[in-house]
Amino acid sequence: MIRSWLRHSAVPRGQMGDCVTSATPVPFDARAFLRTVPDTPGVYRMIDGDEHVLYVGKAKNLKRRVSSYFRVRQSSPRIAMMVEKIARVDITPTRSEAEALILENNLIKSLAPRYNILFRDDKSYPYVELSGDEFPRLAFHRGAFARGARYFGPFPSAHAVRESIQLLQKTFRLRTCENSVFQNRSRPCLLAQIKRCSAPCVAEIERGAYAADVHLASRFLDGQASEVIDDLGACMQAAAGRLAFEEAAACRDRIRVLQTVLHRQFADSRKDEDVDIIASVAEAGMVCVNIAMVRGGRHLGDRPQFPSGAAVLDAGDGLAAFVEQHYAVHPLPTRLLVALDPGLVREALSEVSEHPPILARPRHAAEKAWMEMAEKNARLAIEARLRDTSRAGERLHALREALDLPDIPARIECFDISHTMGEAPVASCVVCIDGAMKHGEYRRYNIGGITPGDDFAAMRQALDRRYGRVADGEGICPDLILIDGGRGQVGAALAVLSELGLDAVNIVGVAKAEGRKPGLETLVFPDGRESVALGGQSPALHLVIEIRDEAHRFAITGHRARRGKARLGSKLEDIPGIGPARRRALLSAFGGLDGVRAAAIEDLCRAEGINRKLAEQIYSALH
Repeated sequence: MIRSWLRHSAVPRGQMGDCVTSATPVPFDARAFLRTVPDTPGVYRMIDGDEHVLYVGKAKNLKRRVSSYFRVRQSSPRIAMMVEKIARVDITPTRSEAEALILENNLIKSLAPRYNILFRDDKSYPYVELSGDEFPRLAFHRGAFARGARYFGPFPSAHAVRESIQLLQKTFRLRTCENSVFQNRSRPCLLAQIKRCSAPCVAEIERGAYAADVHLASRFLDGQASEVIDDLGACMQAAAGRLAFEEAAACRDRIRVLQTVLHRQFADSRKDEDVDIIASVAEAGMVCVNIAMVRGGRHLGDRPQFPSGAAVLDAGDGLAAFVEQHYAVHPLPTRLLVALDPGLVREALSEVSEHPPILARPRHAAEKAWMEMAEKNARLAIEARLRDTSRAGERLHALREALDLPDIPARIECFDISHTMGEAPVASCVVCIDGAMKHGEYRRYNIGGITPGDDFAAMRQALDRRYGRVADGEGICPDLILIDGGRGQVGAALAVLSELGLDAVNIVGVAKAEGRKPGLETLVFPDGRESVALGGQSPALHLVIEIRDEAHRFAITGHRARRGKARLGSKLEDIPGIGPARRRALLSAFGGLDGVRAAAIEDLCRAEGINRKLAEQIYSALH
């Protein structure tokens, strides 16, 4: 149910007509409106007199949250400016906070309110995963959590996760292989031979002993590093007392690995504590919020983030918005350190948890050093973004002049075709927006139904599939299309766009130089103009080549995958005695074609319906 409080009008009911424009609106009556707001979870929308949505927010308690906007004094100039423009507030009560979160997210994406501050991550935060299998697997994880598994984190970067996994491998020797590999091993793998895995796949360790190692690793990841080292020390002494010197030496080696690797890789607070340090810095018209994470006393690095879609943004607004959005989906630490007034984020934390963490400013030398590092890295991130923005602007401006375009091409799309003597052709489309590559918008097209090796037909098919939707009004039309090729490919592209009614889009071909020498490429135009050979030092050429090379890389990666799959699949089909049922059994047992290729003869025999003779034939055909 959506409810709203409209600004009253001085025009009597039934006499709207010609008098609407001359009516004088009455200011928004917040007090009367708040009497109608329920004490339930929900979403609210602030709307101005022109029916523009100013802000979308969620709340555990709508009355309490919306009331905070109409106090006598506002904590932020941004909020005060927004409140002055409010003509009405729409509210949507929901059954739960989870529903409110989903609805808020959908509304922000669809309405793009001016005063919402958004922090968008290209990727989710990474975690260390311990699977729920009989012999748990240690793995790098992003995305949704699986039932039965344990997750430790989040970590600020993939590098921090991989460093932790390597440390755990050296110390506790937990398996990292996929289940399809683990279930089909017949002998220890290389990791077992170099003492990075205890080889539970071939029963070189008992289930109880492996479970004990998993328990120690879990405690270590939970931040109990010193307790784990103490326990290992006690085990070493006990083993030495029993004259079990090999067992004592193994405990000693584990202790050494933990101590030396910890000191080398992480800053240590000498306390087993979980702390997040959040620095918000506003410089040069930009705001960067940098979060540094300390887990179990170990400083795991930091991660700068930039807001988007906000008006009149300062460091305090950015800090409060980040805290609310980040901890809505990530676990809260024990303590949270901020350099700005903690009161700015208390209300945001109250919306996330009924038991917020300890919130304070840095006090001790270590905490101040952490905050200083976080602020410094935030400033460095702003400087880097400013340099990248300036460089991208220079290259786009140079490209506009080189191509004699009326405007700077904000969106550039580039196409390339990759095949091997006509086999498994794949077309790629990469996207560059405002001078930066947008990997999430890349697309590949498997080409079929053409004469093998006909690049012109492949290009026509890829462009027709890409821009057919654009012609129907469903996609985004680029400002410039780059084609990896000469006049033939450019002509084929122009013909397709003309048929689709998109011939006004700028097209340029990127033709390779004689001998494929880099820096000597020429730009080919579809209107008969002379080709342009930009110098090797031209910023415009650098941008064009960067985009072209990315399209080439993306195309050849897809082509190799398609070619490998087709070749291996056809080899399986050509083996006598391997029909559809046995082929499905092989693929299921080994997790795909790569697993079948990597399997030994003894492993292949374990698949359903595969005897040793067939296994030998399969192995011989694939190697």
